[in-house]
Amino acid sequence: QVQLVESGGGLVQAGGSLRLSCAASERTFSTYNMGWFRQAPGKEREFVAAIDWNGGRTYYADSVKGRFTISRDNAKNTVYLQMNGLMPEDTAVYCCAADTLRYRVIVQTTAAGYRYWGQGTQVTVSS
Repeated sequence: QVQLVESGGGLVQAGGSLRLSCAASERTFSTYNMGWFRQAPGKEREFVAAIDWNGGRTYYADSVKGRFTISRDNAKNTVYLQMNGLMPEDTAVYCCAADTLRYRVIVQTTAAGYRYWGQGTQVTVSS
């Protein structure tokens, strides 16, 4: 059972930056692909970014490409989401998630591929 705890959310003005962190409870963290998803009020949960288990491959939603960067530090059991150039439409609850499988070759970009989820952290971007 992988437990995930997000932090780093908050209120920021448009154009600002935030860095989200997701700390995992298990040493096996380093064997899971990790993803970030977000859900705005009244909207479906959407994929934001994902990274493979050793940090060599990253994937982004078109809406955040060039502005957000996902990274991980397996020694610290933590995955990060650096968010720059924030826009009001980025306002949402951001959740990190760990893949259903360990060492999966194909990185998943849909929620169905992830088994373990954090509680989420609120990001609010004011205009």
